[in-house]
Amino acid sequence: MIKEGEKAIDFNLPGIDETGVEREYSLKDFKGRALILYFYPKDNTSGCTKEACDLRDNMARLVKSGAAVVGVSPDSLSSHKKFKEKQGLPFPLLSDPEKKVAAIYGAYGEKKMYGKAVKGIIRSTFIIGKDGIVKKAWRSVKVAGHVDQILASFGE
Repeated sequence: MIKEGEKAIDFNLPGIDETGVEREYSLKDFKGRALILYFYPKDNTSGCTKEACDLRDNMARLVKSGAAVVGVSPDSLSSHKKFKEKQGLPFPLLSDPEKKVAAIYGAYGEKKMYGKAVKGIIRSTFIIGKDGIVKKAWRSVKVAGHVDQILASFGE
């Protein structure tokens, strides 16, 4: 599990870019700028939609902070494409169906759902600095107010 202060682990995942085109992504694609890498459970669900739309609605502030935003979930590229189009999301969504990258980052594992222990995606956000070091890590994110937490970590 990645911790704050550690070097971020590179990845190669297929994704849908800002324009809706499929392409491969790696951490190296964001070299030289800060990256907000967030893991979420499922496209078009209430919490995940609210989280994505909060990021969308604050993109100008996030970009002003020098950051790129990338979302990752186990959903397929076709699901991501529909979700991006429906919500007007201006950032890439990556597909991690085997949850390998999520596991490396500690965003996949046991969690409580309706009082039961289940394995799944743990809503998590990582800020990776221009130098490739994890500056901030949030796990078991509560959607309400999270964008403000992210912006506060950039000193806004």
